[in-house]
Amino acid sequence: MFQHKTVLLHETIDMLQVKPGGLYVDCTLGGGGHSELILERLAGSGQLYGLDQDPDAIMHVRERFSQANNFILMQMNFKDLDKIFIGTGGQQADGFVFDLGVSSPQLDHGERGFSYHADAPLDMRMDKRQLLSAREIVNTYEESELASIILDYGEERWAKRIAQFIVQSREQNRIETTQDLVGIIKNAIPKQVRRDGGHPARKTFQALRIAVNDELNVLQEALVKAINHLNPGGRIAVITFHSLEDRVVKACFKKESSDCICPPEMPFCVCHHKASIRLVNRKPIEADHTEVDGNRRARSAKLRVVERIESNGNEE
Repeated sequence: MFQHKTVLLHETIDMLQVKPGGLYVDCTLGGGGHSELILERLAGSGQLYGLDQDPDAIMHVRERFSQANNFILMQMNFKDLDKIFIGTGGQQADGFVFDLGVSSPQLDHGERGFSYHADAPLDMRMDKRQLLSAREIVNTYEESELASIILDYGEERWAKRIAQFIVQSREQNRIETTQDLVGIIKNAIPKQVRRDGGHPARKTFQALRIAVNDELNVLQEALVKAINHLNPGGRIAVITFHSLEDRVVKACFKKESSDCICPPEMPFCVCHHKASIRLVNRKPIEADHTEVDGNRRARSAKLRVVERIESNGNEE
């Protein structure tokens, strides 16, 4: 069963300002929580596209909303969202929703290899059709590459030591399962350090998941495409769950809402960049205590929203 508790649901859709007859894109379908509320506010008019790499999510939502004639489901990475607009005669969207990170079912169903609590093949692919998996990374990447991934994407202070232990371990036996890797990480991190904080494998698993799915580069690409396919007055709502995602979103929105992106030391503007969006909320919206108490995964959630302003003619 594909069940996912949607974070910041009403806040997100309220900020999206759904209008009947509009075209909207739920770029991270999951269990369909955001889509359900968008469909409700479309009231049978307009059109909603739901995107997800996970075939289980697509199948679940197709069954759940089988009566919604204005809901189109597409199994695809949201970096390819521009494909929606091919052959539409220049039609643009009135809103996009991005609910980032890994979904509850992907974490809770241990066989997907995302969770460090369950013993399963070391996979972590959002899209099972792709070739690269976490198992491939830990068994074939150079020690320096592994250390960089764990440090940059996991912000793990013991990255070099964990990478060293991974390489030493795979010389004896291939690392095949999540618990194989958890054991290696526990051995690499000093015992007194492991007593503090959360699970010792949390940051390394996050890093590998980001690397497997190229999440940060894909996010940057998708945000730019969403802005370029947005009608004036249309909005993009993005929910992030860790600082790396939020930095990408914040930096992209800051750049695209600025009339000049020249270095501060430049005496005058030479970039000729023009703002294409405005920030709806300068500070991110966070879940209140009630939501956090009912859903621990809401603790780190941040919602940022932007609105398209009139075209400046600089789009590619």
